[in-house]
Amino acid sequence: MSKRGENIYKRKDGRWEGRYIKEKNDKKIQYGYVYGKSYKETKEKLLLTVNNFKEEQNIKEKSQENFEVIAEEWLDVLKTRLKKSSIIKYSNIIKLYLIPKFKGELINSITGNDLYNFNLELLSCGGIESKGLSSNTVLSVFSVLKRIFEYAKKQRKINIEGFERIGIKQSFTPMRILTISEQERLNEYLNKDLTPCNLGILMSMYLGLRIGEVCALKWGDIYLEEHIVSVNKTMQRLQIKDGSDKKTKVIITKPKSASSNRKIPIPYNIYNILVNKKRNDNAFLLTNKESEYLEPRTMQNRFKAILKICKIDDVKFHSLRHTFATRCVELGFDAKSLSEILGHSSVNITLNKYVHPSMELKQKNMNMLSDLLAVKLIVRSQKMP
Repeated sequence: MSKRGENIYKRKDGRWEGRYIKEKNDKKIQYGYVYGKSYKETKEKLLLTVNNFKEEQNIKEKSQENFEVIAEEWLDVLKTRLKKSSIIKYSNIIKLYLIPKFKGELINSITGNDLYNFNLELLSCGGIESKGLSSNTVLSVFSVLKRIFEYAKKQRKINIEGFERIGIKQSFTPMRILTISEQERLNEYLNKDLTPCNLGILMSMYLGLRIGEVCALKWGDIYLEEHIVSVNKTMQRLQIKDGSDKKTKVIITKPKSASSNRKIPIPYNIYNILVNKKRNDNAFLLTNKESEYLEPRTMQNRFKAILKICKIDDVKFHSLRHTFATRCVELGFDAKSLSEILGHSSVNITLNKYVHPSMELKQKNMNMLSDLLAVKLIVRSQKMP
């Protein structure tokens, strides 16, 4: 019979056997064993074996709390939920910035001071050329870092404190939009030579389409009878890791988000053009061919060439979308309708990021305030005895 709590027994063959728990789960318990010629020898062996086993388990558990282990685990969990483009973005951030900084560190040993210094390091000397990253890029890095910490705390039950206070000030550089005169010049040029590519630029300027959305657009997505364009896919060039010589490839996927999957009413000036240009439903809008598309990078280059011809200072293709949003506000669009046309998840995104009131509009609004005050003063003076 064993002594209480020691799990040491004398066997029928005369040897002593010590038993300890190696693994325990809901279904069964797995034991480990040691043997000796005497009770004392077996007890000493058992104590040494248990201590070594606990140390090994502790090392194993600690290794599973290494930052890089948890970061990769978090990324694997997301692979079934997010678009491939998002996974590639997160993977690059982890590989380029987070692993080089926190490799080998336990995630709960990373302090607020470590994060503060990491932020300064990225801003001052981050990047391939060590010239510092933009605040927007640093914001993306810390956004991923924060989500990894949240995963470690909620799913792995690792005690991490203070990561909720991680915050980066984001410098805001307004997107330059086309002035009315620039938009008129661009509109005139495009209408004089309505190639499929130029038609796509017009569509982006008057419907607020993203470059990937217009590149993926097919004639079958345009319902002329209903005066509607259905935005249900996007085109982008992604990194690939399949062992081939190619580093990137063009793919067509679902839109950026659920709200980006939308139907946009066609303005009459664009509708009249589309009626005359209508092609096979399976053909891409920008090529009029079923098996040939125009990818975003090529579209951007052609857009830049057109800007030079029109003598318009260089702007990004995405500026067309911002220009569309701003013109809509200037014309009095209600924010909710505009938000849905742009495919945003909230009105705040539309107003905060995509609306750039011109000085003329600001002046007009200020004059409206002056007119209102003037009317009130006149009414008040008439009421005075």
